[in-house]
Amino acid sequence: MLDGVTPFPPEFAARYRERGYWEDRPLFDGFHQTLRRNAARVALIDADGPVTYRQLDERSAHMARALLDLGFQPLDRIIVQLPNTAMFAYLYFALQRIGAIPVLALPVHRRREITQFAEISGAKALAVPTTARGFDYTAMARDIMADNPAVKLILTQAADASDGRFIRIEDLLEREPRTSADALDRIRVRIDPEDPALFLLSGGTTGVPKLIPRSHNDYLYNSKIAASVCEISAGDVLLDVLPIEHNLPLGCPGMQGFLLSGGTVVLGTSTRPREVFELIQRHRVTHIHLVPALLIRWIDDPAIGEYDLSSLKVIQSGGQRLQPEVRARAEKALPGCFIQENFGMAEGLIMFVRSNDPEAVRRETCGRPASPDDEVFLIDRHGYRVPDGEPGELIVRGPYTPRGYFRSPEHNARAFTPDGFYKSGDLLRKLPSGNYVVEGRVKDLINRGGEKISAEEVENLILAHPSVLNVACVPYPDPVLGERMCACVVLRPGCALTFDELTTFLLGFEIAKFKLPERLEFFADLPLSGFGKVSKKELAARLKGNQ
Repeated sequence: MLDGVTPFPPEFAARYRERGYWEDRPLFDGFHQTLRRNAARVALIDADGPVTYRQLDERSAHMARALLDLGFQPLDRIIVQLPNTAMFAYLYFALQRIGAIPVLALPVHRRREITQFAEISGAKALAVPTTARGFDYTAMARDIMADNPAVKLILTQAADASDGRFIRIEDLLEREPRTSADALDRIRVRIDPEDPALFLLSGGTTGVPKLIPRSHNDYLYNSKIAASVCEISAGDVLLDVLPIEHNLPLGCPGMQGFLLSGGTVVLGTSTRPREVFELIQRHRVTHIHLVPALLIRWIDDPAIGEYDLSSLKVIQSGGQRLQPEVRARAEKALPGCFIQENFGMAEGLIMFVRSNDPEAVRRETCGRPASPDDEVFLIDRHGYRVPDGEPGELIVRGPYTPRGYFRSPEHNARAFTPDGFYKSGDLLRKLPSGNYVVEGRVKDLINRGGEKISAEEVENLILAHPSVLNVACVPYPDPVLGERMCACVVLRPGCALTFDELTTFLLGFEIAKFKLPERLEFFADLPLSGFGKVSKKELAARLKGNQ
């Protein structure tokens, strides 16, 4: 096993094999049957047009042989920071075919983050676009290469690379590989299914994200169980506009789950409402992954009524709690569309609301675990389990939840219990239905003189105000009480709101007065982290600067 990966204990690995979760084969082997069975069907669509399953198979195999020509071997790491195009899929599956490990960085990451990913992972190469949204990725890559001698090669998309250390990714498809197809097939026996198939990034709000090793065994199961729970079939069409390097659009069920099911994946690079609506209409999209901030933006855009969006069956929301008020508005704007909340993490566990859940359960919860072997408990700050109905920190272990971050023993000692449970830091509550409600983050509790306020509880109430488009409640320091709460509000166009009007509105819900915001600030937009969540850290910093 790759040094720095925490293995599953043998007894758990044996259980997961016995129950059929782990298939003990490389991740790409799981796609062989669907690639051949659906050879003539459209697998991918991007701005350059459709790609069939046969073409995806042939092009990823061709690129894999070209990568072997360049000296790539099983367990080599390469940081991949590409946009949502078919070229990402070719490279991703080519790396899986040879057992090399993509480290999936996000488009928003810059030199500091990428340098640290390279140092932690020992990456030998970067794969980047040339420029995007005014940023020069190749210049960044040159700087990183200069500072990190382990990085020997840079693959660039859509560029003429005159520097010998740079290779156009497109060239890997155009040149005739020296490595034979038989040699590529022989590589498979060297791939250990318990080794990482990829590294995802943690969604932590402090510091540089940690690297999460997702093994061939666990990540293939991750997508299969997600596709099964979400009832994905061969006629379904997914639109991926979130960065494909995220866990949700890649594998929950994401591109992997839809391809395993014989579906089609439309890869988009814009989240602008009109451009998204046009793709839905043109390709008869049935499913979309998004975050609540995008859903709010789309359903409030006047253009939503100008397009035929009747093909939409499911909008899957993740990354942050979807407030019931937003869900209700989305269902009204998109009649017949199932607004499906999920709760998940790159560290493993995924929960889904099921299509046959009662309406009240569908509206109020984030679902329940995907796998029957997800061991989920809620604990208090002393580590004791809390009764059902009471909020507690979620801890979990299971067949697709790794046992540690990569090469991070000190953090692992804090983030995992001695018996292997991952301590998520998420505050949840279990309802009688067996589904869960997200109450926020353990550290998203505002401590006002010893009284703990759940920011998400107050946010949900504020969102019901007709003048409010979006809101985040964050703490600001107080010399006496320690913390007070500020409501950071985005107003609907043409609307106004005063502090007194807001507090009067909240008191109408008969909540305790200590839960009332004590400050109100207005924003044109709420800042987002690289993972698409509202960055409360940045909001708190802005509030501090405005004092």
